[in-house]
Amino acid sequence: MITYRAMFSRAMLLAVTAPVLLAQGPASLPGTAPGELVVLVHGMGRTTMSMAPIRRTLEAAGYEVFSFGYSSYCCTITTIGESLRAELRATMGPQHRRVHFVGHSLGNIVIRYVLTRDTLPERVGNVVMLAPPNQGAHAANTFTPWVGWLLRPVSELGADNGSTARSLPRVRDVRIGVIAARDDRAVKIPETHLAEESAHLLVGGGHSFIMGRAEVKKQVSTFLRTGAFSTGTTAIAPRSNTP
Repeated sequence: MITYRAMFSRAMLLAVTAPVLLAQGPASLPGTAPGELVVLVHGMGRTTMSMAPIRRTLEAAGYEVFSFGYSSYCCTITTIGESLRAELRATMGPQHRRVHFVGHSLGNIVIRYVLTRDTLPERVGNVVMLAPPNQGAHAANTFTPWVGWLLRPVSELGADNGSTARSLPRVRDVRIGVIAARDDRAVKIPETHLAEESAHLLVGGGHSFIMGRAEVKKQVSTFLRTGAFSTGTTAIAPRSNTP
């Protein structure tokens, strides 16, 4: 039985120790990543909000997350990539041991652009690409005559050899994990591959909301931490009609 004296003693102990604990901040949790920055780059016609599921997962794992936003309606991949390079230089500090990248769709081509410039970002870690049109996408060839005037980069994502997606130099000395969606109607599975990829994973679902799938969030976090996707899990989820 707890006496009033015991309750008073505990209250006094809390009053003495609480300021110290608050001054120290929260204790580091297993699996956190102090000093590691993750740059998120969304897809065409989307905003930074589309990457919120990935952001929440990575922040919970202890990463600092920078969501890069851009307009798909005015700019070429070069212009978007140069904007990302400028913002990255302003964001990276001496406290960052490594910087990782996670992209969706067009965002991956922007990331490839940044990582193939003469002046690379410092301390590059790992990269995860979600539904990337690395080989260009035949869907882009189909839709360019209809929406190319509105979505400027779409013409650079074609499956022809001269497209930006197909003509960027090879990314070197970076571990790249690719996650493709089995029911993707915008980017077919063979179009997601990259010669220099370290790992390729196939999951269920479709193109637009791949970043919200529980398996994808888990695998993104695992790859950033280890440079490999986890084993012993179900890589292909049940077939879905998600767009």
